[in-house]
Amino acid sequence: MSAPNPAPNPARGEASLRVAGETIVLRPSFQALVAAEQEVGPLFALVERAAAGALSLGEMVALFWHCRFGAPEAITREQLGEAVVGGGLAAATPVLRVLLGQILAGR
Repeated sequence: MSAPNPAPNPARGEASLRVAGETIVLRPSFQALVAAEQEVGPLFALVERAAAGALSLGEMVALFWHCRFGAPEAITREQLGEAVVGGGLAAATPVLRVLLGQILAGR
């Protein structure tokens, strides 16, 4: 039996997302943001694209993927992407807003 997933901690800038029946925590740690930046480019440009409504679905999923914390190993990036599409952008936007706010404001 696996341990339950931790609840997101708003003080850390964490958010959560339902993926494959699991709630996964997204934590924008330094390590996670560096990994995301290596894939999608500079974070300030990512924030600017998001503000302009030009952030791609792939970029959003990449950011979410790199920020996952304590997620079951069985959850794949494809499942995360399908969860974002399945839940719709309206459900993913608040999660994205939390992560982008943390990127801009820090702790």
